Amino acid sequence: MLVFLDFEASSLSKRSYPIEVAWVFEDGRSESHLIHPAPNWDDWDAAAEAIHGIARAELEAAGADHATVARRMIDQLSGHDLLASAPSWDGKWLSALLRAAKLPRHSLRVRDSDDAHRERAHAILSRALSGSALASAVAETLEESEPRGDGEPPAHRALADAEEERARWLAVGRLAEARVKRATRADDETPPTGNARI
Repeated sequence: MLVFLDFEASSLSKRSYPIEVAWVFEDGRSESHLIHPAPNWDDWDAAAEAIHGIARAELEAAGADHATVARRMIDQLSGHDLLASAPSWDGKWLSALLRAAKLPRHSLRVRDSDDAHRERAHAILSRALSGSALASAVAETLEESEPRGDGEPPAHRALADAEEERARWLAVGRLAEARVKRATRADDETPPTGNARI
């Protein structure tokens, strides 16, 4: 099953670490966890805090133990197709979390959610289109499914951002199905060619 995953982090530095994680299954089930910093996690960026709004003191007071969160992720997410909108960053923080919990850092792998959106559009649209028409329809469907306007930032909270990726995946499906219906209707309304015989 597809799972949309997102992390918030202490900063965007090499020493950054995950402070919040959330995931949403394609069927809508979700979880979100604040993460208590591991003992050697001391990186912190006030500018990042201003964006996500999570204070380090909140993590220390209310965050779940990092190893507990890591084990919960393996328990719930193993065998599923994990998707993230920024897989290089989210993969880095996933790896940091697993390593800190002394778990194999490749226990879970993340790929780009854009790939899942594209695959969904292609699978649906290929029922009615092919060639350049299919490629154009896929590109247009992905563009129409963008959840935010140009320059509009994401929520920068893990659950909201993961839910947004799932909502986009659902929107891609709806938009693609609508295009298939239009294409099928247009084909049905096209008069036959050639000479009619009486």
